[in-house]
Amino acid sequence: MLLTNDLGKLLTVLPIDIKNSLEKHPNKNELVEIVLDIGRRPEARFFDKTVYLSYRTIGWQDLDFTIKKIGKFSNDNRAGIEKTLHRISAIKNRTGNIIGLTCRIGRAVFGNINMIRDILDQHKSILILGKPGVGKTTIIREIARILADIQQKRVVIIDTSNEIAGDGDLPHPSIGKARRMQVSRTEDQHQTMIEAVENHMPEVIIIDEIGTVLEADAARTVAQRGIQLIGTTHGNTLANVLKNPTTTDLVGGIQYVTLGDEESKRRGSPKSVLERKASATFDIALEVQDSKTFIIHQNVEQSVDLLLQNKFPLLETRFFRPSDNYYVQSDFTNQPNYVGDRYSTAVTKALLKKSETKTRTKKSKKEKKLKISSKLTEMRMKTSQKILANRQSISLYSYGINSEIVRSLIKTLGLPITLVTEIELANTILGLTNVIKNNKNLKQFAQNNKIQIHAINTTSLVQIKKALTRIIQHDKKKKFDYFAQAKNTLIRKYITPIEEIHLLIENYVILKGMALELNSSVPEIQKLQQEIIQHYGLRSFFVGENQNKRIRIYPN
Repeated sequence: MLLTNDLGKLLTVLPIDIKNSLEKHPNKNELVEIVLDIGRRPEARFFDKTVYLSYRTIGWQDLDFTIKKIGKFSNDNRAGIEKTLHRISAIKNRTGNIIGLTCRIGRAVFGNINMIRDILDQHKSILILGKPGVGKTTIIREIARILADIQQKRVVIIDTSNEIAGDGDLPHPSIGKARRMQVSRTEDQHQTMIEAVENHMPEVIIIDEIGTVLEADAARTVAQRGIQLIGTTHGNTLANVLKNPTTTDLVGGIQYVTLGDEESKRRGSPKSVLERKASATFDIALEVQDSKTFIIHQNVEQSVDLLLQNKFPLLETRFFRPSDNYYVQSDFTNQPNYVGDRYSTAVTKALLKKSETKTRTKKSKKEKKLKISSKLTEMRMKTSQKILANRQSISLYSYGINSEIVRSLIKTLGLPITLVTEIELANTILGLTNVIKNNKNLKQFAQNNKIQIHAINTTSLVQIKKALTRIIQHDKKKKFDYFAQAKNTLIRKYITPIEEIHLLIENYVILKGMALELNSSVPEIQKLQQEIIQHYGLRSFFVGENQNKRIRIYPN
């Protein structure tokens, strides 16, 4: 990555003692902000600390010295230095006099979006999220250059405070051939967006800090006209944007929906639930954790739907890992703390292909054949055990009974039962007798999928406890016979890796919607497995490294 910050031009507008102090500072290239407040010592804020620049407090003459050397402040109390990306924001008192200045260092970082270049090639609208100061503006500045110079698109930047392309009439060279439209007043930003579409025929519109309902409506209008939209907004995660009433429409909005009795019982949820109101303005969401860590929602609408159901969407974390050369590595997880197993994606493969081919040792054909043979034997045995283990567990679906009560009883009694929210994932159903008796569709579904039904007359805790105990006892009786029969069947029949993956996909991933992880294998077998997975139209990723490298399959 190449970084330019024009720090010298900012230092020239500061008081002499502050300028000299910064020029001598060893970490000046990591400077984030300079804060000048009347009656206080000047501060320099870095990424990880804050230091004082002088023992002398700031006076009126210091602020006046700086104000006279910069451009005029706009109605949003921001100013800049011509031909730079620095931003100077003012704090005013009740009478309109400036009593403090925040000097934000603007940087042009070339190459900071290499790890999301594949997303730009998809030509989809992207929403960039992150807390203030994390680098959202720096990212969209580089995106503008890539789209305009490399992909040769007609790019228009809506530059509200001249923060993206710098102060003055001549835009900063960091945006490449992209054009920029300045906004005279911040409240007119939404009108400038519509004007850009109507007058300048853009293919891409870039806007920084979408923060009002009018701007969100304008963004939706732009996206519906077939224009790729790149925008930023404040919020650490997609959930923050969803809960913010001014920006929720960017990801589809929220509305209350009343479910029917049957659907409410099937879901095990209240009759009034939250659902997405409309299609999302942006296709992809990018959560910026820091300059080297991005969390990606590849499908915003799907992620929003899962969040509204109190589920966690599948997230992709991309980051630079230091080595001889910087390269991209990806994680996939559906947990809220964004910690998951490590996967290698197509992006990782492309970036690491050169280094891998140089360091990869050449093995003889004889060694490869022996390794394949041993791996096939190991795979057959492990997969057989995995199938049997999955079938032995009890997956319970609560039909017409409060699922929270059932869940608490299972936890209190310490029963080996997993309570599922989708009937397709269950192998046992627990419900009320009068509800099940009148539901022919449920009986037919259970019969077709070999699902056991256990009925109780009332929803009292005693009845539910007896039913759960009965389910455990029934499962123990059938376990031994089923295990022996299935084991003999699998051992008797010679299952090749190709037959094995067909069996797993059809009976578990597609039929029951389960995510499965294959055993580690040699690259030749894994290549065949990936081709079969693609044939079924399913999504798969690699997990683990070296000899433990495995394929994990996800249902659609």
